[in-house]
Amino acid sequence: MRNFRNLLMIGLGAALLATIPQSAKAQINSNVGTVTLNATLAEALTVSVTGGAAVNFTLASNTAANAGSTTSTILTSWVLKPGRTQVAVWAWVPNGAAALTDGTTNIPASAVTATAAGSGSAGGALNTSLSGGAGVPAFVTPAAATGVQIGNVAITGLNKASNTTTTLTWNINTTVVPQLPASAYTGTVNIQAQATP
Repeated sequence: MRNFRNLLMIGLGAALLATIPQSAKAQINSNVGTVTLNATLAEALTVSVTGGAAVNFTLASNTAANAGSTTSTILTSWVLKPGRTQVAVWAWVPNGAAALTDGTTNIPASAVTATAAGSGSAGGALNTSLSGGAGVPAFVTPAAATGVQIGNVAITGLNKASNTTTTLTWNINTTVVPQLPASAYTGTVNIQAQATP
């Protein structure tokens, strides 16, 4: 009987232990380990000519309207720091006296027009602004350089990371050089953006 009583006590003890919830059993927690997360998003401003990187002209002598063979599409993209208030896009040539040349005779920037649409500026003749002029970015260099603003986007908290597309329609006015001789003329227009301040 004694064994029976011991067995009964062990059985009751085991049954009582089984009724104790798991959460009431003793737990042990570790110390707190930490992981430091560092993330950097670099400020960026890029310009891409996504269409019309080469424009051809069939010039007529002493004629105001000599349209380019295609338009040019300019994609300006940015990720900016707080405090930036504007992105301006410019078309410019290093020598306003020779936007195009055949090596001897020049077509000046005043004869070349880039009419802009889509980014807040109308564009105009490539001699609209002179290097070093008020509001002209420092990248419009050397001193003989001239250009025109083709885009202007106000930056707010809603477009710190965004883009704009500018479409340029080209024209060469040969009345600016009424005695322009027959030849093949070439030139390069630089497209560049600036975020300010």
